[in-house]
Amino acid sequence: MKNLLTASVLATATLTGAAFADAHAPVVGVSWSNFQEERWKTDEAAIRGALEAAGASYISTDAQSSASKQLSDVESLIAQGADALIILAQDAQAIGPAVAAAQNEGIPVVGYDRLIEDPYAFYLTFDNIEVGRMQARAVFEAQPTGNYVMIKGSPTDPNADFLRGGQQEILQAAIDAGDITIVAEAYTDGWLPANAQRNMEQILTAQDNNVDAVVASNDGTAGGAVAALTAQGMDGIPVSGQDGDHAALNRVAKGTQTVSVWKDARDLGREAGEIAVALAGGAAMSEIEGAQEWTSPGGTTLTAKFLEPIPVTADNLTTVTDAGWITVEALCQGVEGGPAPCN
Repeated sequence: MKNLLTASVLATATLTGAAFADAHAPVVGVSWSNFQEERWKTDEAAIRGALEAAGASYISTDAQSSASKQLSDVESLIAQGADALIILAQDAQAIGPAVAAAQNEGIPVVGYDRLIEDPYAFYLTFDNIEVGRMQARAVFEAQPTGNYVMIKGSPTDPNADFLRGGQQEILQAAIDAGDITIVAEAYTDGWLPANAQRNMEQILTAQDNNVDAVVASNDGTAGGAVAALTAQGMDGIPVSGQDGDHAALNRVAKGTQTVSVWKDARDLGREAGEIAVALAGGAAMSEIEGAQEWTSPGGTTLTAKFLEPIPVTADNLTTVTDAGWITVEALCQGVEGGPAPCN
């Protein structure tokens, strides 16, 4: 995939060291919200690769799902000499003081994958409203009638509502026609699979298992929902997800998950690393190729870049194996006579 930075920004990134009074190589600090999720290991490797290619160094912290810890983490990264920050925000509102601290020091910030409601932060993510549309579209194609359950993301992450909005766009006509009914929906604290499973179990009990489809907002919550459904012998229920987690793709191959909207974290991480280095070297946010002015639902005007996701279903599983995202062996573990390449 071609490098997505403009020539001028690339030049800035290459010569970043010269932008500092002591000509040191740039240091990029990454504040992870919860590094325990499988997803972020891939992102980190891509960020590291981009920084290494630019002659920059990497430091990081893990907030372990604590918004308050993330504030002290960012302070620590600044104290360690970070010239730019990449922040995966645990709480979009609570992260504000950390962004302000960076701004006071003249340290650019990349809001990574999750919205930070501050014009000082460059917002880099995938089109999460479109991800929600893709999730709902795949589930609706598999089950165009009946009782739907919406397993949402964390209430502190704006992405949860972006996804939910996209899902509603696809389902609204069928709801209006009386073909489907949303019988329950629940946020998932911290995006944690265990919380999603508990929510799904409670919903199944309340609905006496009268559920026909589940629109879950990521692969972790999908895994929790599938576990609850499997415990009730309901393996054939369509379930959505996103992120292309290996376990989720294996569920798609097995037929227990309908779709995982793949957001190639290698592209996102690489872009974040390159953008952070360029901004540290003095590039303006508007100089980043693909950057656009975007107004958030909260009315904040930001500079943002949105990458394109890909829905992965049983019909196109070879997409992720051909791209080297997952091996055929891992994808097809425990699958017999499944869809290509597991047949």
